[in-house]
Order: sequence, then C-alpha cells, then structure tokens
Amino acid sequence: MAILPEYRWRLAPEGLATRRQLRAMGLRPGGQDVAAVLERPRRRREPLVAYLYRIDQAKPVRPMTPARTAALAAAMRARRLCPACRRDAGYCIPRSLGTCVTCADSPS
Repeated sequence: MAILPEYRWRLAPEGLATRRQLRAMGLRPGGQDVAAVLERPRRRREPLVAYLYRIDQAKPVRPMTPARTAALAAAMRARRLCPACRRDAGYCIPRSLGTCVTCADSPS
C-alpha cells in the first residue's frame, strides 16, 4: 500500500477535492483511488480525516432515473410509516423510538 500525502486543514493543493466538494460540482470519484488525506486537528481527540480525490479524474454524477426516483420515494414513505398505528407520521420515525411520537407517548 502506497503512503498517501497528508495535508493540513485548508492547505490542500488545487485540483483535489473531498466527496462533498465533488458532489457540489456535480461530480463523483468514479472509481479512482484516494489521492491524498486531509487532516483537521481536534482538541484532545484523534484528528478528523477526509479523503481527497483528483478533480480531473472525477466523472459526472449519474442522472436520476424515474425508477430511482420512485424507489427513493418509497423508501422515504416507509421511514414515515408508524409500525404501531400504520399512519404516515409526516416525519421520519426516530429509530430510538421505533414508533411515531404519539404512539411512543401513549401508555400501553
């Protein structure tokens, strides 16, 4: 495994970007290997690490197809459906509760 160059926070050279930065540009890593590591210092804990990718090797984001749009809508609908009362809560059900707030607050 090759040693990756490390850069401190805000000191990475031009031409490198994180996944989020690539996404903001409408790009994705596209299977390329990590080009460098960005280290953000933290007090008293391990530093945060972000991987950097080359912008010139990045590929455009795949377009959203009607099937992917429908699948995403179904997944979000399932996250809003309360398993206890079977109603759409209007928000994503917290995993810590497992049910909508109304069902979680009502005495069983």
